[in-house]
Amino acid sequence: MTTKIIVGNLKMNLITLSERDGYLKLLKSEIKKLKNDGSWELILCVPFVHLDFFSKNLKGKNIYLGVQNIFWDERGSFTGEISPVMARECGAKYSIVGHSERRRYFKENDQEVNKKIKVAIQSQITPIMCIGETSDERKEGLTKDVISRQLLDGLEGILPLQSEKIIIAYEPVWSVGSDIEPESNEIMEVRILVRKLLTQKYGEAVAGKVKVLYGGSVKSKLIKKVCFNPQMDGVLVGRESLVPVNLIEIVQSFSQC
Repeated sequence: MTTKIIVGNLKMNLITLSERDGYLKLLKSEIKKLKNDGSWELILCVPFVHLDFFSKNLKGKNIYLGVQNIFWDERGSFTGEISPVMARECGAKYSIVGHSERRRYFKENDQEVNKKIKVAIQSQITPIMCIGETSDERKEGLTKDVISRQLLDGLEGILPLQSEKIIIAYEPVWSVGSDIEPESNEIMEVRILVRKLLTQKYGEAVAGKVKVLYGGSVKSKLIKKVCFNPQMDGVLVGRESLVPVNLIEIVQSFSQC
């Protein structure tokens, strides 16, 4: 059985301690419903201010913690930034890098994403690199060009053994946070493109070890359509992860498909 990866991105939520405590209490209750059959691995990317608390109070086999962003250096005069070493020391094993919201609101580019991936690997943090096209880029037929540029620029200077430690998350920006559902064949086309580019860069054996996820309006009822049919290795979940019942339903759906 192939283990599927479910990444929950809580974004800038759980803004009070009572919200945090209530979320964790319900999540722990829901997790008890899961079968530990090796079909899933849950990564919860929490706001950094809550990372230490979750690390101390959320334990379980196949359950890991991550952060939603890191800086591209380990230490220094970078006011307001989070070092990957800080994240690791507080319990994070993963970090989302290059999310569409970071690219949109904070103008992150592929070169900055590349630097973050390098320092994440150096700091023993597994980067979850997000790639994806906007609605305008899609309408202009630029999906392949955008995906190719983001992927290859993001992996510039990354060695084959290092690439095996990276997770790729395809998040079509036109679907994120909406109710627009891409078709299985659209997701499959991107998966094939990503595998092709990875194979050309690193060889088939290495490329086959890189996990590729789908992210964009993920719901439990869509898992077969957006994950299993297009042969993705898992999903990156946004707003549905804010409700523990919904998040665990998504995890459960992997053992039901």
